[in-house]
Amino acid sequence: MEEVRVFPLTCAVQNYAWGKVGLDSEVAKLVIGGDALAVVEADKPYAELWMGAHPKGDAQIKDNRIAQTTLGQWIAHFPACLGSKVKDTFQGQLPFLFKVLSVNTALSIQAHPNKELATRLHTQFPEHYPDTNHKPEMAIALTRFEGLCGFRPVEEILEFLEKVPEFHTLVGHGAAQELRASVGDADRTSQALKRCFTRMMDWEKKVVVENLNELVKRVTEDAAAGKDTSGINGDLLLRLHSQYPGDIGCFSIYFLNHVVLNPGQAMFLGANEPHAYLYGDCIECMACSDNTVRAGLTPKYIDVNTLCEMLNYSPAPASSKIFPCLQDPSDPCVSIYNPPVPDFTVMRIQIPASVKQYNIAPVDSASILLVIEGEATGTSPAALSDLTLMRGSVLFVSANESVSLHITSQSGMTLFRACCLL
Repeated sequence: MEEVRVFPLTCAVQNYAWGKVGLDSEVAKLVIGGDALAVVEADKPYAELWMGAHPKGDAQIKDNRIAQTTLGQWIAHFPACLGSKVKDTFQGQLPFLFKVLSVNTALSIQAHPNKELATRLHTQFPEHYPDTNHKPEMAIALTRFEGLCGFRPVEEILEFLEKVPEFHTLVGHGAAQELRASVGDADRTSQALKRCFTRMMDWEKKVVVENLNELVKRVTEDAAAGKDTSGINGDLLLRLHSQYPGDIGCFSIYFLNHVVLNPGQAMFLGANEPHAYLYGDCIECMACSDNTVRAGLTPKYIDVNTLCEMLNYSPAPASSKIFPCLQDPSDPCVSIYNPPVPDFTVMRIQIPASVKQYNIAPVDSASILLVIEGEATGTSPAALSDLTLMRGSVLFVSANESVSLHITSQSGMTLFRACCLL
């Protein structure tokens, strides 16, 4: 029945070990909010909610008038739902995967290849790099959200090389001197930074463990004696070491910016940008790909050589990693997170308590809507019946369709919308 073009979804949950457990997880809370029959196990991690048509987590359609059972099947039958530009540009595929992440322990130090590198890696190592697409990502904080992102300003790295002898040992005297001598010359700095980072990542495990144990012992003793260890990121070091003992990734905190996002703030992770999520809950949107190059804080496949070769060695302060959102000039309720890639755009829709009727405007792209707070009855000519929306509800909206909300909650409503604005 093609005329139903707006419908609710039941979305896949991923129970990765790094996720927040039970109802501490925003993912679990949204699942329970959106489905009265859902059961959350108190001791199970709820790491990710996948909202889209990815083959490893294709959303189920919650409308028994529709013959297809999953969103991927439905889009394959009715590709016009994507919007003509999106359908042609992305070969009839939904170009993004929309997620909620609830992070309890650090995810790996990683980067994602551009399309050219992805094609090469997929040809050489298809078991590790399953497709030829790039994987730009955007994270928007729902709660205070911590991550590592991009190389720090050189001055900060040089300061850590002085203050943390174990870090200096792994980088090596020659590479550290080269970095110091490169200040003021961007090309030389980039090369020197690459040499420093590669030197550190290349050490055999035994040497890493010895130096890390030495550092952890000193920081632990200093903290116990009441000394301030914040100048060498003592708390973060101990936290990462407790999660991944003996892992070289623990030293990456001296190279990479420690970025803290407040709710509503975002970071965009383009190709070759080193990063790791550390803690918190976020909305994430990404291009559809599974290509991740990892080199620490992980039990998964590690590819140090590829990572060290591909990274963007451009130092910049943590503040520059916060991606700005823009007010929609035509709607004061909408903030737009529009990254420098064509695959996706995210909108945050915040409807104040005073507004009881609100129209979600049509766009020339399929979109996925997630309710974070509030309740409403939704109507759309393309839905054929009323839609009950509450915290955790997920809605697929075909291109050029609108949804009218009659808001029933007292405190307004917050929704996030992913789409592709070409």
